[in-house]
Amino acid sequence: MQFQLNTDAHIQGDDRLAEIAEDMVTSSLGHLTNRLSRVEVHLADVNAAKGGADDILCTIEARPEGLQPQTVTHADATVEAALRGGAKKMSALLDTVFGKLGRR
Repeated sequence: MQFQLNTDAHIQGDDRLAEIAEDMVTSSLGHLTNRLSRVEVHLADVNAAKGGADDILCTIEARPEGLQPQTVTHADATVEAALRGGAKKMSALLDTVFGKLGRR
């Protein structure tokens, strides 16, 4: 599985952040990673320098092999919280998608 992190101009996307993001997302998707070809994480600071609650937006796109890409978004106050929430939503979505396939 390939992992890619993208950030906007207001979030510094260094190697440390990429490693943290990959660890959080892959640990949350642990049992499903062998069924995914690629996961992309996009982080954006919606309010930029203004601040405010829940202004970090995390969008995660997972590409299951042989299926359409699946996307979730989660907004939170910090980068780590946004990543954690987005990873949890993606795990639940993929459990549903693969669960439906298993019933066919």
